[in-house]
Amino acid sequence: MTNNEIDKEVLLLQHEAEKLQQVMESRAQYRKVVQAAIAQWIKELKAGEIKISTVDDFRKLVELDLELLKGE
Repeated sequence: MTNNEIDKEVLLLQHEAEKLQQVMESRAQYRKVVQAAIAQWIKELKAGEIKISTVDDFRKLVELDLELLKGE
């Protein structure tokens, strides 16, 4: 392998690492939003503002949170 090929490979790996870092940061931000929504849902449920008929929304939030965890 020539120095030029090695340099290209290093640049490619750096770019891929940066993209992966961005994805990980986005997932972390999305998880914070989902966790805040879950906390708000629980708060409203305890306050009697949410009826059991809307539990499907909570299930979706939990599933989204678990899906985001898979990528970490």
